[in-house]
Amino acid sequence: MLMEASKAVLVIVDLQGRLMPAIHDGEAVLAQNVRLAKIAQLLEIPVIGSEQNSGKLGPNALEIAALCQNTLQKTHFGACEDGLTDILPPGRTQIVVTGCEAHVCMLQTAIGLLERDYEVIIAIDAVGSRLPSSRDAALSRLATLGAQLLTVEMLAFEWLRDCRHPRFREVLALIK
Repeated sequence: MLMEASKAVLVIVDLQGRLMPAIHDGEAVLAQNVRLAKIAQLLEIPVIGSEQNSGKLGPNALEIAALCQNTLQKTHFGACEDGLTDILPPGRTQIVVTGCEAHVCMLQTAIGLLERDYEVIIAIDAVGSRLPSSRDAALSRLATLGAQLLTVEMLAFEWLRDCRHPRFREVLALIK
């Protein structure tokens, strides 16, 4: 089943400035999230961020904060417990989840969405943990639970569907 831009929301979990230096390949994870959020904006896909205990961990990285239409403050590891589903736009059932840490907050947010019958898509090259083994374990578990694992590029082309899409060139420039 292909992803549909008209049904999608991008949820970026906890890409907080104080946390990112500890994330394995953190710069690449951040860059992929920026790329995906810019693609989402071009295709009119809502972008929602979350921040875990921002009083202690600080806000999301500036480049992420600037791309989010809404940022959920949370103390639970899973964003659903702090109201994520209350701010998802109606009719949007394909939730793309990215962020950190893959085996804690990203995982619990994705599981919460699955439990609430959303179609969950993980952009695997836009998630990270301190240890690669923790990231890999989270992705494996989510695949077993029914989440779809895609890359940023796979998502972009599925959302576009056709090289005649009016935003094709702009999205392609972000991918290349």
